[in-house]
Amino acid sequence: MNTEQILLEKYGPLMTLGQLAEVLGRSPDGLRLSLRQDNELSRRLVSEKKKLGRRVYFRAAGVARLIDEN
Repeated sequence: MNTEQILLEKYGPLMTLGQLAEVLGRSPDGLRLSLRQDNELSRRLVSEKKKLGRRVYFRAAGVARLIDEN
């Protein structure tokens, strides 16, 4: 089973900020602050961001690619 399948099975196609923080081993507030900084990781995570109304989600497939590359 690869990373994408694991994330899709556990979280579905879209992950909340809290779920992403759990996967990355960070607190939600710490991740939120990290996403505001200008670095490669934050730019790549922001590119996977999808906003539906007021809610922010991250594409699980894109997050899996980031994890596998690092």
